[in-house]
Amino acid sequence: MPVAFTALARISLPRAGTRRRRTEGKRLKYLAWLLKAAIFFALFAFALNNQQDATVHFFFGTQWRAPMVLVVLAAFAVGVAVGALGMVPRWWSQRSAARRAQGARADGTASGNPAGAAPSAAPVTASSPGVSATGPSVASGLPPHGI
Repeated sequence: MPVAFTALARISLPRAGTRRRRTEGKRLKYLAWLLKAAIFFALFAFALNNQQDATVHFFFGTQWRAPMVLVVLAAFAVGVAVGALGMVPRWWSQRSAARRAQGARADGTASGNPAGAAPSAAPVTASSPGVSATGPSVASGLPPHGI
């Protein structure tokens, strides 16, 4: 191979579209910061416009007097806490299921396969929806080989 061609082969040119991706990433970052700033200033203006006292009446004649902003903030915080507490049982069950699966994988007996063995694939039949005997049909709209 001539020397000129080997020198050209060593030159690394930027891949097509990398510069565009970098500038799009920067634009999205600036757009996200702009959106965050707009939300912050809208909430700040809301807080400044609602400084008058509000009275919240509870049961048995108890009441709480506080600025409207604090009442709204407290209602939001209580809503977040109730929502998070409502998700805790599912988090625990999924966490324990993940630990069990990880323990089974560490034993090498996940789904009955010995350690290092490839999982067996289910046979493809012509009666499966959207699948022909040769693979996914074009009419199903699925890309080939799961790509």
